[in-house]
Amino acid sequence: MKRIGALLVAAVLMGSSVLAGCTNDNAAGNTTDGVKEKSIVIGLEAEPTSLDAHQISDYNSSRAAMDLYDQLVQFKEESTEIEPDLAEKWDVSDDGLTYTFYLRKGVKFHDGTPVNAEAVKFSIDRQRDPKHPYHNTGTYAYAEFTFSPIETIEAVDETTVKMKLKEPFAPFLGNMAMHAASVVSPAAVEKYGADFTKNPVGTGPYKFVSWNPGVEIVLEKNESYFKDAPKIDKLVFKPITEAQTRLAELEAGTIDVIVNIPPDDLEALRANKSLQVIEQAGMHVWWTAFNTQKAPFDNVKVRQAVNYAINKEAIVDGILKGTGELANTPLPPTVWGHNPKVKNYEYNAEKAKALLTEAGYPNGFEVTYWVPESGSGMQQPQAMAVAIQSDLQKIGVKVNIQTLEWGAYLDKVFAPADQNDMDMHQMSWIGDNGDPDNFLYILFSGAQWPTAGFNDSYYKNAAVDELLAKARTTKDKGERTKMYEEAQKLIMADAPWIVVDHEKQIIATSARLKNFKLHPTGVFRFANAAVD
Repeated sequence: MKRIGALLVAAVLMGSSVLAGCTNDNAAGNTTDGVKEKSIVIGLEAEPTSLDAHQISDYNSSRAAMDLYDQLVQFKEESTEIEPDLAEKWDVSDDGLTYTFYLRKGVKFHDGTPVNAEAVKFSIDRQRDPKHPYHNTGTYAYAEFTFSPIETIEAVDETTVKMKLKEPFAPFLGNMAMHAASVVSPAAVEKYGADFTKNPVGTGPYKFVSWNPGVEIVLEKNESYFKDAPKIDKLVFKPITEAQTRLAELEAGTIDVIVNIPPDDLEALRANKSLQVIEQAGMHVWWTAFNTQKAPFDNVKVRQAVNYAINKEAIVDGILKGTGELANTPLPPTVWGHNPKVKNYEYNAEKAKALLTEAGYPNGFEVTYWVPESGSGMQQPQAMAVAIQSDLQKIGVKVNIQTLEWGAYLDKVFAPADQNDMDMHQMSWIGDNGDPDNFLYILFSGAQWPTAGFNDSYYKNAAVDELLAKARTTKDKGERTKMYEEAQKLIMADAPWIVVDHEKQIIATSARLKNFKLHPTGVFRFANAAVD
């Protein structure tokens, strides 16, 4: 995510205080009425910002919340191929403009209200229509990206939903499997209003129990789930910002799953027979963004100079140690449309100095570099920042690192251009639907400047905008691939980012967790997992 935005301030949790209310018995399963409860505890990098699927825009939130919800269609296990979910089937008109979804009958929300076509319409209109009576119950960072192609939505009858698009839109079904397309209970939104984010109600394999900010989020299995009840009774998500604390608690057996593992500890974890390390090539990119609308980074030569000054290979090899793959473009090799022929900026300090001189900065300059304490997909943010700071010092650029808590960080980064005093900052992105559009359009289109989207460098290039817009409406995958390959060439030449790496998805779990599979989108799926 991914995925970006913030509502809550995450506390920095360390030591035994992190696990208040959680003991080894909790992780192993409590006994109630003689029946052993099967529960697991998941250590997240930071406090989730929302449990409302429509407001989710970061990894920690999606991992904690998405088992609460279903969409009309879903991604298959370990894939971004589409399969039925709440809709058992669908039709697409010959002109590609009308999608008709046929809902499963008898499905109910966790509050007992029925899932019907009106609930689907409500869930989408709530986000996209400012005049909707419940639009003001949240902030929907993905609404424009996900639903802007839709012209009208019609609830034809109880189980039929018809959506007419403004023009053909190639990634539409993939978008309808994303978190923003989750179907939520209208009755719950009406009941809780803006507090729905703390009282979420969906149809998913797990139901919401409680959220104690800074301590834990608890979900319990949905015994009435239409795809069969999960095998794990309870999921407990705990925000633990310190990586070594997460690791220590995993080894002690007080938590069962950890994320963002320090690279130096991977070998020991793999050798520990009571644990397991699960890996998958991810749809991820990590970068440092420049504010392209503000000096000195409004000058392309300055941006190119800084790119040449950064030893990206040293960061990937020395800091990430095999947990990331050196990137040549923002689009990961795991996503079709990736252009392997584009070259990233090699490490060349002398060329960097020459470009700075050409740009009118022979003596360098001073900038502030925003860095999060931790956060979704951010790998080793502070160590990577120090390495970049050191490299830039060698060409006369003084970098002042400013560290912020994740929620506050996101608020600062994704502000409108005229309200943002950012020079440069770190960020990462995890793909939502396996389509290049979900990287290149949302991150580089001139129409996606915050708060409409996630173009956090405020980058704009008319030729890139034309390619990305045309690719969205082109049906032929081969033609779309050519457009995306060309767009990557132009973007890398303009250098709105320092593109560093594509992180591998790596988690460590207790050996008692069975049949848990990572998903390319980074969302955790526990519906089919089990514990000893």
